[in-house]
Amino acid sequence: MPLKPEAQVIVDLATASFPRLGTEVQDATEARRILAARPAAAAAPIPVGQVEERLVPGPVGAPELRVRIYRPADSSLDAQSSAIDAESDLTGTTALLPVIVFFHGGGFVICSLDSHDQLCRSMANDVGAIVVSVDYRQAPEHRFPAAAEDAYTALNWVAEHAGTMGGDPARVAVAGDSCGGNLAAATTLMARDRNGPAVTFQLLVYPMLDPARNTVSYRDNAYGYFVTDDHLRWYWEQYLGTDGDADHPYASPLRASDMSGLPPAHIVTAEFDPLRDEGEEYGVRLQEAGVHADVIRYDGQFHGFFSMADSLSDAKEAATAAFSALRRALEAHR
Repeated sequence: MPLKPEAQVIVDLATASFPRLGTEVQDATEARRILAARPAAAAAPIPVGQVEERLVPGPVGAPELRVRIYRPADSSLDAQSSAIDAESDLTGTTALLPVIVFFHGGGFVICSLDSHDQLCRSMANDVGAIVVSVDYRQAPEHRFPAAAEDAYTALNWVAEHAGTMGGDPARVAVAGDSCGGNLAAATTLMARDRNGPAVTFQLLVYPMLDPARNTVSYRDNAYGYFVTDDHLRWYWEQYLGTDGDADHPYASPLRASDMSGLPPAHIVTAEFDPLRDEGEEYGVRLQEAGVHADVIRYDGQFHGFFSMADSLSDAKEAATAAFSALRRALEAHR
């Protein structure tokens, strides 16, 4: 089927205003400048219980990480919850919330905590969880493995300090869209390989998992659907550089030789997305390794649709399904 009419309108507008990365625009600083100059979204922030920013330790020898912490609107925790000590939390005197560590998309190069603020607000409210959005280092200033190590460090910090936020350290999930889906998947591999925190669940939204760019969906959807093959090629070049290890599973999770022992997953793909096939193949690889993985393709949609619930009915449906899967998985570990 073709792009749905409501999706086509958005694709046309986005294509007209988005920089032509990898062709006309080759410099990351210039790309960020162009994007920053675009008019800001007019939508009012979705109300949540509390939003707080913190600086937390980064990987050894690296700068501190900025994280933005969202508490759901219907939480019994108030603005003083961050001061609750871990001991009282863990004895059950206060209801503990699950925690989701979120990594934003943007090809490892662009976007920010602000670009995904509304999505994190929706996730916190709809799942009934604390969401910790991570401002990881970006390429090309910081190439692989900087972002992956930041992501894993953030997961460890959350697992260690969940109680001080009113969170449950036994119920920690990861989530991300596009390259953020890559970081979420890589983080689960790192946690397994390094005997790190137990991850309850992973939500991967059209994840960017392999720089090969040789799938049918890359061939069929290379141009005309907002995110192009040129964009994605350029993103990978920025992240890996000329001598980066494209085969390393923490850079390219689809190339991991062993998928066993990973947390269950909910994977969202879009019909007209170059990344469609690698997300779906990752789901199959998980299933073959004995890991429960739901893979849902949204026909007539494009890369980026998931965060547009105000404009697209499919986005609202996809978010409802994804957040319900997260909520069920986290409740099951209560």
